[in-house]
Amino acid sequence: MSLTPNRRTLLRGSAALAAALPLAGAFAASPAAAAPAVSGGAAADRGPGGGLGHDPGLGANVLVFDPSMGDAAIQAQVDAVFTTQQSNQFGTERYALAFKPGTYNVDVNVGFYTHVLGLGASPDDVVINGHVTVDAQWLQGNGTQDFWRAAENLCIVPPDGLERWAVAQAGPMRRTHIKGDLSLWPSPPGNQWSSGGFLADSLVDGQVQSGSQQQWLSRNDSFGSWTGSNWNMVFVGTPGAPAQSFPNPPFTVVDRTPTVREKPFLTIDGHGSYHVFVPALRRDSAGTSWASGRAEGYSIPLSDFYVARPGDSASSINEALDRGRHLLLTPGVYPLSSPIRVNRPGTVLLGLGLATLQATHGSSLIEVADVGGVSVAGVLLEAASAGSPVLLRVGDGPSRRSHAEDPTVLFDVYARIGGAVAGGATVSIQLDSNDVICDNLWLWRADHGLDGTVGWTVNPADTGFLVNGDRVTAYGLAVEHYQKYEVLWNGNHGRTYFFQNEHPYDVPTQSAWVHGSTNGYAAYKVADPVTEHQAWGLGSYCYFDLSANIYTDRAYEVPDTPGVVFTDLMTVCLNGAGGGGILHCINNSGDPVENGFGTYDMTSYSNGVAG
Repeated sequence: MSLTPNRRTLLRGSAALAAALPLAGAFAASPAAAAPAVSGGAAADRGPGGGLGHDPGLGANVLVFDPSMGDAAIQAQVDAVFTTQQSNQFGTERYALAFKPGTYNVDVNVGFYTHVLGLGASPDDVVINGHVTVDAQWLQGNGTQDFWRAAENLCIVPPDGLERWAVAQAGPMRRTHIKGDLSLWPSPPGNQWSSGGFLADSLVDGQVQSGSQQQWLSRNDSFGSWTGSNWNMVFVGTPGAPAQSFPNPPFTVVDRTPTVREKPFLTIDGHGSYHVFVPALRRDSAGTSWASGRAEGYSIPLSDFYVARPGDSASSINEALDRGRHLLLTPGVYPLSSPIRVNRPGTVLLGLGLATLQATHGSSLIEVADVGGVSVAGVLLEAASAGSPVLLRVGDGPSRRSHAEDPTVLFDVYARIGGAVAGGATVSIQLDSNDVICDNLWLWRADHGLDGTVGWTVNPADTGFLVNGDRVTAYGLAVEHYQKYEVLWNGNHGRTYFFQNEHPYDVPTQSAWVHGSTNGYAAYKVADPVTEHQAWGLGSYCYFDLSANIYTDRAYEVPDTPGVVFTDLMTVCLNGAGGGGILHCINNSGDPVENGFGTYDMTSYSNGVAG
């Protein structure tokens, strides 16, 4: 959720919120070339990292630390980055803080566009005797805008026993071992709100405390215990999760994760050579991929990658991809006048430091062919011009090709329409291929940002997530503020585990937001011809901020057929004393939430029957 501070005061008097505030196997290497990694030409400006830890092969804004540098010197560098990035919500600076295997006595505060990563084969190879913290004191304790940051592949040992990760969307923590408790909400003083997050492939020895978190997805984690809830807390394949109990408390629990791969990650070996490890596909899994040792998968030497720098063109990147290279995007902003094209099965496209691709000439940004095994990870896609038809597309039109044995996966992929720059895109992500897996997406038509970048006609966008392929699975799908169907699912046999949504805030008049005789658009639309679709743990919210008495007829719209089943869904109205709201939860079922603060919960819906 991305409500700005004045809007967020609507939640202060909410009884719902107040009640929620309690205190591996084989490591096989692929054939390695001896040549160095192919690098792009232009380098990013050196930022507060200075010279310590600078690795020329990874660009100026990847700071690589090892214990021999000394904790005090490392702490100074980490603090300098945080000073720059703490409140830099729409800036252009990007950083990755990479720790070689070893033990460090440092505290890492994680600001905007900062990616903290361990370079070991296992999370326990990099031990931080300190905190790796996301807090919200930059916004007086309001963590609802703690976007665009990440931490992964670390063992965190907080001296006081409490790790804090108070994030909103686009703030994942992956592949971590926390030797203590984990708090998901900001520290006092302040309003202490937080709103949305994603934790995957992680072990928390102690207790997870959700506090004011409004919604959360945990996938393939393992907890000592969990306490707290608010609107929508979802657990998939997570031992130690609370029992299924939606809506009181609102816990949605799926015992096993049907099919998933973990995100590829950067490692360094004993000779100082970098590799990217690609975890293997897992089926019917629970708990972390590394619980029994090193995860199964294979390692690709960095010499097989084109290491891109800001300023590199799509044509130079595509030339390298056509020669069989993978792609590593170092931190920075990449204005592109044409798309990056991925045509080879098994290609890895990995971004560090929230690498940001900007569509400057109304084109797409990434186009993946109808091939299997591709990984697209850690990128922010931004419309920086008008008229892009789509920002990222997998496949190109209808296909009968199955990729079930080697699916393409999108990890930590974000889209932004407005906020930093004015622009528009009809669709943010379009999936035409079959069997694609999505693991943590936030697709955002901005509701706030820099002057001149936000408005009904300034940052237009129809649909965030368009699915035409069959057997597509989404773990952690957040889509906000689009102007038509925010999710439109045309493919059969789809699955969603956790959905978070906000309707557009800035609808100017009801007549501007109708189709036919229907007020507004459903946030999640399953197309009428679909015969089988399932979704678990869905939340859709409205806040219409122009006092225009805006309504949408429903939050979810699905065909009434036995194979389409929604489990644990809810709606929220945040309009305070203003008019407007959501008239039905799904189709024509469910009570309205309108004309003030209100929530509505439904445990199931299928074939026209609400549970």
